[in-house]
Amino acid sequence: MRMSASRRAVLAGSAASAMLPFLGMPRARAATPGVLTFGLSSFPPSIQPWQNTGTAAATIKLMIYRGLTSYGPDGALRGELAESWQAIGTQGWEFKLRDARFQNGEKVTSADVKWTIEQIAAERSTAYFRAEMQGVERVETPDDRTVRIMMKRPVATLPVWMASYHLPIISRNSPRGTFVGAGPFMIKAQERGVAIELEPFRGFFRTGLPKLRSIRAVAYADENLRVTALRSGDVDLIEYVPWQSMDAIVADPALKLDTVDGAFMFLVFNGSRAPFNDHRVRRAVAHAIKRDELVRAAFFGRGSPLMQLPVPESSPFYNAEFKDGWRYDPDLSKRLLAEAGHPNGVSCSLLSTAQYGMHKDTAEVVQQHLAAVGIRAELNLPDWATRVAIGNRGQYDIAVMGTAADSNDPDGIANFVDGSLSPSYVRSYGLKIDRITELLDAGRAEFDETKRRAIYREMEGIAIDQAPMVGLTWRSQGYAMRRQVTGFRNMPGALTFYSGLTFETTDVA
Repeated sequence: MRMSASRRAVLAGSAASAMLPFLGMPRARAATPGVLTFGLSSFPPSIQPWQNTGTAAATIKLMIYRGLTSYGPDGALRGELAESWQAIGTQGWEFKLRDARFQNGEKVTSADVKWTIEQIAAERSTAYFRAEMQGVERVETPDDRTVRIMMKRPVATLPVWMASYHLPIISRNSPRGTFVGAGPFMIKAQERGVAIELEPFRGFFRTGLPKLRSIRAVAYADENLRVTALRSGDVDLIEYVPWQSMDAIVADPALKLDTVDGAFMFLVFNGSRAPFNDHRVRRAVAHAIKRDELVRAAFFGRGSPLMQLPVPESSPFYNAEFKDGWRYDPDLSKRLLAEAGHPNGVSCSLLSTAQYGMHKDTAEVVQQHLAAVGIRAELNLPDWATRVAIGNRGQYDIAVMGTAADSNDPDGIANFVDGSLSPSYVRSYGLKIDRITELLDAGRAEFDETKRRAIYREMEGIAIDQAPMVGLTWRSQGYAMRRQVTGFRNMPGALTFYSGLTFETTDVA
């Protein structure tokens, strides 16, 4: 089969390993109606359902798994495997399951929900939501279609948690070492490091969906090759549109660009050792960054400075009084370093990745700004999978991160600032600020919005001072596609990385 030039370049640069099973080379152009070729930004390090291994993996997970709840295209919380839910007092939630089946043909039952929660909360679990699920007192299964999750303390946000792509429900009868989900697509084959082929699950609970006959998800780690593949017709849809290419895509009559603001860039720290176990040094970093310059250099102006926690201005929980909390003030940075015992500055490592231009560009600009106040940072720019592993192990001093919140609820930022949660590359390593954890617990336990606003206001004030993370910029996040692609939508705000949900309604002519 003829291979495109961009495809040859991808394969030449790929570190493909064992093939399970081997895929034939995708065609130069996915011209068959109903057959969509999707340009992924990286090959998923893992698609285990309950782990966080990045947004490319999350997109694949949203194709093959489903949770109790999820989101509609407008961003509203909707029922998924659960058709309805209601609170039981303040410490429990009852979910009524719909008539749905797993991809092994078995019905989704309350026993599967109970088993899933038990696996996530298990002692040796490495699940992203392990700490949260350990807050479950018990799971009751009065019948196959009813499940009651009783918590040790009130959790107003449990239905939002259950919408996370890290909390899908898996069949308790999955063969050992595999995970059988209930999503609209199934993995048919994969060429490790290169491509994943998916086919529709015809037993999906939404009648008439999915519309596509197949999806080929092909990894184009080089963002320029990813754009070239779209413009040449090798692929139909790409994620992570590089900002320098957005204007050209808008100007191309054969293509369309779908962008939303909601993703953001930030810094995390290794709080388990000096010097970043001292909040004054972390704040020195926060006040050293020229964020306007960063928006121009890394995002071609398609973004805005972020000098507080990543709560959008449209949210009722936004606190305008903190909008300049981490303002650029190099003199303050130097004073804070001196107060912390580092009048001559510090030397450290700065972890990012060369695989995503925005991460690399952000790291290089941050490095320059830090050097100006005496923080000498040596860059480490591995591939994305290695960057995730290094971050999870805490083998860095400062690290660049970029993502979106887990939801549009303020509890969605907990994963970036709550050091009591299991170690993850998305938050500072070994850095626990007890009062922040207490306030996050209080916020998710409070059903009254006015009281919740007061709780999160206090939490943000402490975060500005203690800097468990440091906001850098909001950024536009884009998908681009051929005009023949319909039904795919970039989800609003923080939900942009949930856009894989809309593959169930996607079609291509």
